[in-house]
Amino acid sequence: MKKQILALFFFSIALFFSACDSSKPKNTASNQILNVGIEPTYKPFDYKENSKLTGFDVDLLDAIAKDLNISINWVEMNFDGLIPALKTGKIDMIASAMSVTEERKKSVDFSNTYYMTKNLYIKRKDDISLKTKDDLVNKKIGVQLGTLQENAAKNIKNATVEANADLNVAILALKNKKIDAIILDKDVAKGYLEQNPELNSFFEEDDGSSGFSFAFDKDKQKELIEKINTTLEKLKQNGTYENLLIKYQLK
Repeated sequence: MKKQILALFFFSIALFFSACDSSKPKNTASNQILNVGIEPTYKPFDYKENSKLTGFDVDLLDAIAKDLNISINWVEMNFDGLIPALKTGKIDMIASAMSVTEERKKSVDFSNTYYMTKNLYIKRKDDISLKTKDDLVNKKIGVQLGTLQENAAKNIKNATVEANADLNVAILALKNKKIDAIILDKDVAKGYLEQNPELNSFFEEDDGSSGFSFAFDKDKQKELIEKINTTLEKLKQNGTYENLLIKYQLK
């Protein structure tokens, strides 16, 4: 009798712990949390409004996450620190207007392209010496650190390139005549030109990339990338993507 009671006791204990274990959240797609790196000074793609993170990239990935039933934990950092953070596992992906290049593809995987853009060159309106890209020889050029625009500036003969993590630093330097021009993304430039009427654009070119995409550590997230690509296409078909382009004045 004692043996039966003891067996029943241990059986009850086993059932209790089994029930507790079944109540724990499993690491499935339905409750997966992704740490996503972003550099929030790149309006209209990534920026803050009333201290809240917003922008085209933010809304687009939020829509994708909702469709896939996953959660996003945004991790803010400088743009040039995004890929290193991805490689060391501090973040799971990048959603920060990152352009696809052959060089970057050596160390990261990309989703399908979600936006195409160009480089825009801006100057002070009162500087009549700058009319084309060729006029920047021997000039000082401001860019955001780690961007394709930094590479474009470095390819200009004898140009002095001043790279900063925040484009606002470059804008201030240009207005104070400490540099001669800035190269930046065309769509990002719109907001800066609206806020600074003493500046204007003088040259435009392709940025040499395959457009903006979400980035992931090499060979680590193949299944997730496929799911994101499928959902991205779905959002283009159902009008969500189009509405976001209109919301952020990207068309």
